[in-house]
Amino acid sequence: MVDRGDPRPLHKQVYEALLASIRDGKLPLRGKLPSERELVDLYDVSRITVRHAIRELIQQGVVQSQPGKGLYVTERGSGFELQVLKSFTSTALANGRNPGHRLIEASIVRAPLDISRPLFLAPGAEVIVLSRLRLLDNIPAVIQTDWIPAARVAGLLDLDWGVANRSLYEELRERYGIYPKRGQTTLSARIATDEEAEILELSPPAAVLTVDQIAFDDRNRPVNMTALVHHPARYPLTLLQSETGDFTQY
Repeated sequence: MVDRGDPRPLHKQVYEALLASIRDGKLPLRGKLPSERELVDLYDVSRITVRHAIRELIQQGVVQSQPGKGLYVTERGSGFELQVLKSFTSTALANGRNPGHRLIEASIVRAPLDISRPLFLAPGAEVIVLSRLRLLDNIPAVIQTDWIPAARVAGLLDLDWGVANRSLYEELRERYGIYPKRGQTTLSARIATDEEAEILELSPPAAVLTVDQIAFDDRNRPVNMTALVHHPARYPLTLLQSETGDFTQY
């Protein structure tokens, strides 16, 4: 049951309880979730609360709906699926891994041209820089840096970004009503800097995979720009596509 004395919304408590059940194996990969009615009874909440929690799980890619059959925990893949609109946390959970992070930087800066131009901002406009070391099972895997137009997300830095697995996209949706709808990705590789090699526990000279992404909302406005530096062995990427070139889900 949920704790009504807890300051977190009820749907957030149900969402996190289901995530915990997936993480500890009570809800195994490819396993079926209890029905909506069963979840209502289990957590003693309304159908609307359960549906909100389930919607978040689907948005995060942790579960999938199979029409006429129900909801199932996402199947583990051989690599980590590359998607612009899917968070590190949801990707890790979908692969049966325990995500985490360490905060490197959270600040407001004047954007240089290589940041302001892709975000459709005036030169020198303020952007929030959020840089984190992403962990898999407490092992360094990815250095992630996000740039977000500060004018659209007032108060974002007032949140505690040291909290484990706080999701940027979840905060954008829940707190600011910003819904990333599409994006573009550029993949490359290069030699890691000394600092990157140290953070990712690589022996220099070492190669890293870089992923640069921009997400856009439903009005084609840039939501954020992301630069990721991947440990090549700890976070391999897969790209699933159909004959038409469309992305497919696990």
